[in-house]
Amino acid sequence: MADIINPDNEGDLQAQIEEVEALSSIYGDEWCVIDEASRIFCIKVSDDLDEPKLTACLQIILPPDYPSISPPIYQINAAWLRGPERAKLANSLEDLYVEHMGESILYLWVEKIREFLVEKSQSSETVDQPENVNMTAEEEVDDDDEDIPDFRTFKLNTENAHLFMDHANDEEVPPIKHGNSITDRRSTFQPHLAPVVTPRQVKMVLESLYENKKIASATHNIYAYRIYCEDKHSFLQDCEDDGETAAGGRLLHLLQILDVRNVMVVVSRWYGGILLGPDRFKHINNCARNILVEEGYTASTDEATKSGAKTKRPKSKKSK
Repeated sequence: MADIINPDNEGDLQAQIEEVEALSSIYGDEWCVIDEASRIFCIKVSDDLDEPKLTACLQIILPPDYPSISPPIYQINAAWLRGPERAKLANSLEDLYVEHMGESILYLWVEKIREFLVEKSQSSETVDQPENVNMTAEEEVDDDDEDIPDFRTFKLNTENAHLFMDHANDEEVPPIKHGNSITDRRSTFQPHLAPVVTPRQVKMVLESLYENKKIASATHNIYAYRIYCEDKHSFLQDCEDDGETAAGGRLLHLLQILDVRNVMVVVSRWYGGILLGPDRFKHINNCARNILVEEGYTASTDEATKSGAKTKRPKSKKSK
C-alpha cells in the first residue's frame, strides 16, 4: 500500500493482530469478528461454559492507537445488567485499564466480566426477578414469557465515545422505512426498518429516529436487529424492550424464525390508556412482520408466519 504508516500505529496494529489471534484461539466460537477492517469484534461471556445461568456480550472497537494510547471502545449487552451493577462492572473495567495502561487488555476484561457473572449467579439475589423500573400494570410478565429471551442493550460506556464516531465517520445513516400503523383501543403501533451491518449503524438509526419528536415521545420504542458475521457464519443480534417487558425478546425471536439478516426493526408504541394484555405483543410482531414483507426481507405475510420461512435480500430499488 502507498499509505504512510505511523511507526507507533504499526506497532499497535501488530499488537492487535496478535491479541485477536490469541483470543480467537482461547475462546473459539465465543469470539466473533464483526468487521475486520473497522476492528470491531464481539465475545460472548458466561458464568459457566456447561450450564450458563448468566451471559453477557462484549462488543469492542479497537482504535488505531490501541493499546499504546487509547483504550478499547466497548459496549456490553446483558438482559439483567442495569443501574448500580452496570456502573460497578464499568468501573472495574476502567480500573483494570488504568492499572495496565499501554498493554493489551481484552483478555483481562473478558475474565473480569466472567468473574462478575460468577459472583452474581452465586449471590443470594435472584437475577431473573424483574425490577420494577418504569413499569406499568400492563408490563408485568405474562405466564408464557418464561421461554422468551430477554435482551437489553448496554449503552456505550466510555469517556472516549467520540472515537466511535471518528473511526466510523465515513458511514451514513442507513435509509429508514416507516411502515403502516396499527391502532387498537387507542394504542398505536408503528414499525420502522433499516438495513444495518455494524453496531455503529444500529446506534445511528436509533439516534435518527429519536430526532423525530413523535417517535421520541412514544411510550415504548422496541427494537431488534441481526447482523451476519461472514467469518464465523454466525449472527450478532440484540434487542431492547424499552420498558415493554419481553417485547424485545419476542421481536428478536420473530427475526430469528424468519431468518432475516443485516436488518433492524423498531416498533414504536403510543399507549392509549387501555390495557391490551397479550394483544400488544401480537401487534408489535405483526407490525414488524408486515414491514419486513413490504421491504422484501421475507416472501409474503402468509409465509412469514411459518417457522423457517426463507430469507430474501432487501430490495435495492422500489418496485412501485
